[in-house]
This record gives sequence, C-alpha cells and structure tokens, in this order.
Amino acid sequence: MESQTLIAVNNVEVSSKWYQHLLSLKSGHGGNEYERLLSDNKLVLQLHAWEVENHQHPFMGSRSIKPNGNGVVLWFQVDDFDASMNRAYELKAEILEEPHLNTNAQHMECWLRDLDGYVVVIASKPINIGN
Repeated sequence: MESQTLIAVNNVEVSSKWYQHLLSLKSGHGGNEYERLLSDNKLVLQLHAWEVENHQHPFMGSRSIKPNGNGVVLWFQVDDFDASMNRAYELKAEILEEPHLNTNAQHMECWLRDLDGYVVVIASKPINIGN
C-alpha cells in the first residue's frame, strides 16, 4: 500500500513550487487546478485548488473552516534532513518547533507550517543515538 495524500490549497502553482523546493520534489502534472508531486517518479503529494468547477471532491472540506488541516500533520521522512532544513529557512517557512532529536522515534525532526497553514514535519531517517 502507498499513501496518496491530497490537500486543498489556495494557489496550486505557488504551493507546488514551495513543496518542490522544500522537499526536492518534481512536478508530475502542473497547472493551476491540480498537481502531482513526485520523488523518484513516485507520488508523494497531490495539491488541489479549493474551488475548481467540476473537479471539487465533495468530501475534501471547506475553505471557510480554519485552520486548514486541523488534526492532520503532513509528515515527510527525508534522506537529506540538513539540506531540507536549509531550504525551509530559505523559504522563510514558519517554524513551529526547531530541529531537534526525537529520542522516541530516534530521528531528527522539525515542525513547520506551509503556505496554507498545514502543519508539516520534516524528519530524518532513524539515527543511532547510542545507549
């Protein structure tokens, strides 16, 4: 099984560029209504414009309910944690929790917000923290 997460965003093209830069993803579709973001030709994230005639998914939610994604965290395990963090700072992402070692998960992680207010976690692969 693979996750095919889809989030609704205010501006698909701007959000696509933001996620592409942050996570070194590639566009797999492009456009202002819908985007597929890929890593090594595997789907990582789908972006959908909030209000697109004939394409609106009836259970996607409402733009009027804030904050976007309340109760949802977009969690990405990356191979290049330090480089991803550098890109997050370049993007001037709102950092909710600075990079830190999560000893329970045995990885580095950072919590931030994307352009639409979704909570995003960037996590490293597990590291050996010793005993």
